Order: sequence, then structure tokens, then C-alpha cells
Amino acid sequence: MKIMDGKAKRYVKFLVYGCQMNVSDAERMAGQLATIGYERLADDADMAKADLLIINTCAVRETAEDKVYGKIGEIKSLKRKNPDLIFGITGCMAQKESDSLIKRAPHIDFVLGTSKVHELTRVVQEIEREHGHIVDTDLTETELPDGGPIVRDGKLSAWVPIMYGCNNFCTYCIVPYVRGRERSRRPEDVVREVEQAVAQGYKEVTLLGQNVNSYGKDHKLATFAELLKMVDQVKGIKRVRFMTSHPKDLSDEVIEAIAQGEHLCEHIHLPVQYGSNHLLKAMNRVYTVESYRELVRKIRERIPHASLTTDLIVGFPGETEEDFAQMLAFLKEIRYDSAYTFIYSKRSGTPAAAMDNQVDEAVKKERLNALMAVQNQISLEKNQALLDSVQEVMVEGPSKNDPAVWTGHTRTNKIVLFNHQDEQPGDFIQVKITHPQTWVLKGIRV
Repeated sequence: MKIMDGKAKRYVKFLVYGCQMNVSDAERMAGQLATIGYERLADDADMAKADLLIINTCAVRETAEDKVYGKIGEIKSLKRKNPDLIFGITGCMAQKESDSLIKRAPHIDFVLGTSKVHELTRVVQEIEREHGHIVDTDLTETELPDGGPIVRDGKLSAWVPIMYGCNNFCTYCIVPYVRGRERSRRPEDVVREVEQAVAQGYKEVTLLGQNVNSYGKDHKLATFAELLKMVDQVKGIKRVRFMTSHPKDLSDEVIEAIAQGEHLCEHIHLPVQYGSNHLLKAMNRVYTVESYRELVRKIRERIPHASLTTDLIVGFPGETEEDFAQMLAFLKEIRYDSAYTFIYSKRSGTPAAAMDNQVDEAVKKERLNALMAVQNQISLEKNQALLDSVQEVMVEGPSKNDPAVWTGHTRTNKIVLFNHQDEQPGDFIQVKITHPQTWVLKGIRV
């Protein structure tokens, strides 16, 4: 704690694991805490500088939980050195593990579930006064708190949640159990937040939800296609993205909205998870290879230059050599621009964790490598097709490895590297692609 202008200045540091929704949740928590005098430390700041430490957790994969437990142990020594340090756990793992976290690590001061983060300031102030433990992981559905302050992490791109929770209950996924049922924000609240972000200088927004395509099915005030059109019309917005889409709910109206939209980016992340009907049924994905293929045909017919990305899981219980061969054939047929590939990870509390025919870890790794080899070749070929093309790039700043080389993204969400001249972050420039590679496009400004 530092004294500035006669007042105590306190600092909060967030350690954020998992998805973009967790990043967004941390921004909203930082906004709440600012109202009681906490300033957010940068991600690379020393934890020892913090008066309040919050780990916003993920429970989708076991590796994410392992990282959190490792960090909890590390923070124990900080608490010994600074007994006044307040330490809390939020997010999906907090919801899943609840008070068992404090039983395992008593130096944790509070555990807040996913539906209780709007209670954060009250909880922190109570701990400041009474120095006790607080656990609140009640997942009772309540009115979505809206209109609160936000301390955004980025400078150019803003995360804007449009809904919370999930109704799909895929057999491998913990999210519906820790995030609750789907709850959509009111469209006017979403539009207002986008307008505020634009007024603050943000050029791009990404609309977030576990399944954005089912937006509005609860309150019936607007469909996702209608919401996209509303956001596209916000004055001053340059780019609008969204994630994630469930294939069973991606409508013709959404495809048409993107095709006709001025600022709606031509990139659709459409997780297929697997390429055989046998495993899609076991995963409870509620669509078939055939219906997914038809959806891709519609997208490419109406938005020919759209990029298509996906999520893929290998090693799901019951996966056979025949299933995996079908997966590779499907990958070669659809030809994604890129794919996030994962080895199936057991999540206690999900149906898949108790399924028979669990796949051997060595087989999982072998199949993952084979899958990645196929996708990497396709990604390279897709990027090579852009050789000599001119792409609109939003300038983001210096690359990590060379300050003379700057980076940005195309509308189709491809990373572009180019030699820096007089560009500034937030500029939109035209770049001719001269060296397409698997992961990035390299080019020169024209």
C-alpha cells in the first residue's frame, strides 16, 4: 500500500486462466474494485506489490487446475510475509471446488462462484474489517447485474459479453455445471457497452458467449442475427467479432448478417470437436457430420472469403482407429484455416469421465500429433493461397521478437507481420502478403 495525495493507494493483481470470458470477468471485477480504491496492476507486475490478489480460474481442463494449485502454493509465502494481503479465488474452478479450496489452502481468504462476482466489493470490504473466510458459490439464477464500471485490459479490442452460461451439456464439458444456464443480456445494454467502448477509443469488439448463436432465446428481445445488425450500426465501430458458435444453432440469418454487414468480420469459429457421427453422438453435440458439412457449404457459398476455424478433441472415450481415420478425412475435406487441438481430459462431474473405453494416453498423444500434422499442412496451404494478395490490417504494435517488425490482424483474424514505418496502434493499413507461413503472414505496406 502506498500513500498518494494523503490517501492510501491500494493495488489489485489478477492472475487469469482460461477463456476470453474469464478475461472479461476480470475487467469487470477490476471496475468494481476501482470504486473502493484499488488500482489494477499490470499482468507482468510483481505479485508482492499487490494488496489484493485474485486468481480467476478455469476448470475446463485438468492442466488449468494444476497451474492454479501451483500458484496457490506459491502465494502462501507471500501471505506469510504480508499478513494483510487479501487472497481470493474466483471463476469456474472456484464454483466447482467451493469450500474445499479453503480446506486445502487456509491462506485463501475468499472463494466466489461465477454468479457472485458482482458481490466482490462487499466481500473484500468485509474481509478488510473482519479478517475471516468467505465462500459463496450459490449458482441460483439471478438478474444479470449490468451497467457497472469496467477497467479494460487492452487498448484497441474490447471483450463484450452478450450472455452467460450454457444449456448444451456436452458430455465432456464442465461449463454448464459451473456457469449455470443461459442468460442473455438485454440488447440495449450490449449496444450501450459497445458505444462506450468506441467512445473510449476501442476500434474492435468481440461479442462473447458460450454459445452466441442461442442469444436471446430466453428473453426473446432480439436474436443473435438482430443483435449483430444493431452492433454493426454503432457509429465509429470498425470491426465486430464474436465467439463461440455452436453449429446446431448457427442460423441462415446470422450468415446473411455477416455477408451484408459492413463491420462484421468474415471469420467464424465453429467448433466441430470431432469428425465422426459415432463420437459426435457420444459427445452429445446434437448435430451430424452431414449437417455440419451443409453448414460449411452455406457459409462458403454466401461468404466466399471467410476464414473458418474450429476446436478438435482427440482421445475421447470410445474413439477407435476407424473414428480417427474419419476425423482426418473430415479435416482434409473441410480445410479449416486453423484449429485448436486438445487431448481429451477427464472432468469429474461430467458423463464422459465415467464412460468405458478410456483411451490410453500414449495413443492420445500419437493421434494428436497426427492430427496437428494434417492441420498444419492445410493451414500453410490456405495461407499460401494469399500470396500477393492485399489485406486490410489493424495495426496493434511491435512484435514480441523484433521492435522493428510490427503486427496486426486481418478481418479474417490472420496474424500479419510487417516492417514498421510511421504506423500507430489502431491504424488500418493495406499490406501485400509476400511470405505466407503456417501461423503468420508476412508482408509489406502498400
